[in-house]
Amino acid sequence: MIKLCPIWYTYCVINGRLRVDDKKSALTCCKEGAFLKIEQAVTEKIQSTVTGLGYEIVDVEFGKKNGEDNLTIYIDIPTGVSLDDCEKVHYAIDPLLDELDPTAGKPYILNVSSPGLDRPFKKQRDFERNYGKEVEIKLYAPMKGKKVYEGVLLSRDENSLTIKAGAEEIKIENNKIAIARPLVKFE
Repeated sequence: MIKLCPIWYTYCVINGRLRVDDKKSALTCCKEGAFLKIEQAVTEKIQSTVTGLGYEIVDVEFGKKNGEDNLTIYIDIPTGVSLDDCEKVHYAIDPLLDELDPTAGKPYILNVSSPGLDRPFKKQRDFERNYGKEVEIKLYAPMKGKKVYEGVLLSRDENSLTIKAGAEEIKIENNKIAIARPLVKFE
């Protein structure tokens, strides 16, 4: 009997298709001897197609939403993502995902979406795109009595980031940051 985790599945690649495997960790997938998260296997499968269309994959999420399996691909492009962009990518990757079979034959919902205005930064490129823009930084623990900082993102490297809040430049170590995201203000 195959046991499935309620949110994550475990897979092994057999003859080029993913198969559920109940003997591996529920957060990984076995591909040619290497263990990968299912999101990573999906990313590898669709990366060249999505980039070939001129888009960047910002993130891939796989899990349950409202009791149904959902695979969400977040894409971005410098001009901003439109509904037509999402549709174009959806149609391009759908056959690739059918071949990969990420839910081992079970139905799932494929979503292609923009990252959203306030989606947390995940990659260095996310930070770089936001240099000179206002950001919100939430910390795991208070620093100088504050857990939330807002300011203009000046730089980020492998150790820390620097924001300008008013006249003050504030350097924050990356390992102290819980969430970094664009600051969105509605007026």
